[in-house]
Amino acid sequence: MSQLYTETIPSMTSTLSISIIMDDDQEKDAQELIQKGFEKANELIKIISAWEAGTQMHAVNQAAGVRPVVVGNELFYLIQRGLKISELTKGLFDITFASIDKVWYFDKPMSEFPTPAAIGQSVSNINYKYVQLDSKNKTVFINNKGTKIELGAIGKGYIANQIKELLISYGIQSGLVNAGGDLVCWGKNNEGYPWRVGIADPNKKESYIAWLPLENQAVATSGSYERFALIDGEKYSHIIHPKTGYPVKGLQSVTIISPDPELCDAIATSVFLMGLEQGLEFVNQFEDIQCFMIDNQNQYYYSDNLNTNQYVQQN
Repeated sequence: MSQLYTETIPSMTSTLSISIIMDDDQEKDAQELIQKGFEKANELIKIISAWEAGTQMHAVNQAAGVRPVVVGNELFYLIQRGLKISELTKGLFDITFASIDKVWYFDKPMSEFPTPAAIGQSVSNINYKYVQLDSKNKTVFINNKGTKIELGAIGKGYIANQIKELLISYGIQSGLVNAGGDLVCWGKNNEGYPWRVGIADPNKKESYIAWLPLENQAVATSGSYERFALIDGEKYSHIIHPKTGYPVKGLQSVTIISPDPELCDAIATSVFLMGLEQGLEFVNQFEDIQCFMIDNQNQYYYSDNLNTNQYVQQN
């Protein structure tokens, strides 16, 4: 009989959960493999984290405007991939978004609206074109002193995918990895059906509006409902437009489904910034990217290639 083995740990300012399917007499082996997955995540975090001193990513940011930094293959690949997605989305997803100056606060009360000058200045150092890569020497150079790279939006998906590949190399044919909301699954669950992944209800914390049956897919959701600033009775989303510095309006959540976990989070954020019409138009260009949106009036919208009959709706 097949058994589902799952373990969750705190990681990446959130949680990292690994679930694998093995025989019901293989609990020890399953626990050992899950631990190998956690070890892989820690190994990669120590390379790509922008906030931990001693990582390669931290060294690149510290050398901004000063000199190029030699990095390993993993970080070079991720930055290269991030720049391609930044180009694809015309800078709506920008790996240098960490350069924003804090003028909006979502973890403490705000009594007044930031000035237009402060908002404009806050995004002045955000521009992925400040990042220069040298493929021959494997160096990264940020040519603007105030600019920083942070890879969370694609880094979590990358880590999830690397854990998946590691587990597959050990013969695990079915599993699910959830890295802080960036989720990838392969094979089927322990009952022989596709994995069931919940889409959060923006209006009811820890509730779901639907369940997606997924197999060999990845999913990520970008939402404005969990963190916001309240100024003069009006809510302002924590999702800031990287070009204007203002919170975006119109949508509550965007869920992206694709085979590529590195892409999902970045595209979800970008589509949120594009808004309803432009976002759907963007997603509909791609055969292997699906999208589900909820606007501020609780209306649902879907990309053309998303089969809504697959949803297991909540009562």
